Amino acid sequence: MAVVLGYDESPGAVRALRVAIQMAAAFREPLVLVYGAAAPGAVGEEYRAHQEAVREAGRVALDHAVTAADKAGVTTTVEIIDQKPAQALIGAASRHDARFIVVGTWGESPMRGALLGSTPHRLLHLSSIPVLCVPTGP
Repeated sequence: MAVVLGYDESPGAVRALRVAIQMAAAFREPLVLVYGAAAPGAVGEEYRAHQEAVREAGRVALDHAVTAADKAGVTTTVEIIDQKPAQALIGAASRHDARFIVVGTWGESPMRGALLGSTPHRLLHLSSIPVLCVPTGP
């Protein structure tokens, strides 16, 4: 089994990383760090350039997360997936037989999340395994 974390260096994700590292250490399981790198749009040269920029941002973010996990003695696997974040996380959770998925929140209202389609909101409705939503805060 594994703990799967959606990570993008947002304030909520940084806090979720700390929680995910603690959970992976407590269960003595690897931490799978996932970055959903689907670029908006789907055609043309601009799409390819934007996609590579999004993937590079993911690589940088995940490198920082790997460093934090290494310091805690937690084994990691990194996946940059060309899908929207919720789908990327669900797929990774399935492939790694995840115990649960961890994501940070932005502190948005439930109505805004429902209207705009937040990743935690989507995961809570689509995932067949438990989802741990870590609120932003101290």
